[in-house]
Amino acid sequence: MSRVGKQPIIVPASVTVTIDKSIVTVAGPKGTLSRQALPGIKLTHKDQNLIVERANDEAVNRARHGLMRALLANMVTGVSEGYERKLEINGVGYRVQAQADGLKFNLGYSHDVVYKVPTGISVSADQNIITVSGADKQQVGQVAAEIRALRKPEPYKGKGIRYVDERILRKSGKSTKE
Repeated sequence: MSRVGKQPIIVPASVTVTIDKSIVTVAGPKGTLSRQALPGIKLTHKDQNLIVERANDEAVNRARHGLMRALLANMVTGVSEGYERKLEINGVGYRVQAQADGLKFNLGYSHDVVYKVPTGISVSADQNIITVSGADKQQVGQVAAEIRALRKPEPYKGKGIRYVDERILRKSGKSTKE
């Protein structure tokens, strides 16, 4: 039995869970998320708990059991509390400005880079810190990764866009021959 899969998901009072055939819809103060249940997985909602069970002990269903439970727990957390990733811009002249439909970056290229933010995600820019937040954990992480990919941090001076909690291994420059 999956250690992750057998734990029930505790649903807060502000969140409603609807199971319609194989589609699970979770609604809360931060938004609404829905996902189709994986084949071989049975979902039950009783009291304030969401229970994930598997049909049999096949290897595929054992793997899907913990995955489905983790995905549903992320949905419940997302619609109740939300997810957030923070990025930091380092470098002389590197700037970001929030616009109506996205972000405008000055990252040392010959042109400004404009990033359009997808629906369901909110982005704010304060000085050199960018905050990406939303209800869908996967989408928040994807947007943060796409923003970081605009100018990855380089190992010599540490210039670029990095996660706030990311540590960049710095290399020493050229050494002189003596």
